[in-house]
Amino acid sequence: MPLRVKCPTCRQECVWENNPHRPFCSDRCQLIDLGAWTEERYRIPGRGFEAQFGDEDEEDEKEH
Repeated sequence: MPLRVKCPTCRQECVWENNPHRPFCSDRCQLIDLGAWTEERYRIPGRGFEAQFGDEDEEDEKEH
């Protein structure tokens, strides 16, 4: 019996082996997931980051 998994997008069961869209059931579900990432609906928790432009240049100038 082939391994069946649930699509992470639509929760429909689909065959794992020889599925070109795995872990998704279709190209549509795969694109929906990609769109969610590009719209930043999924986030990976981590420390905040604030870019401070110019700090490195100022330090380099002070050394010379």
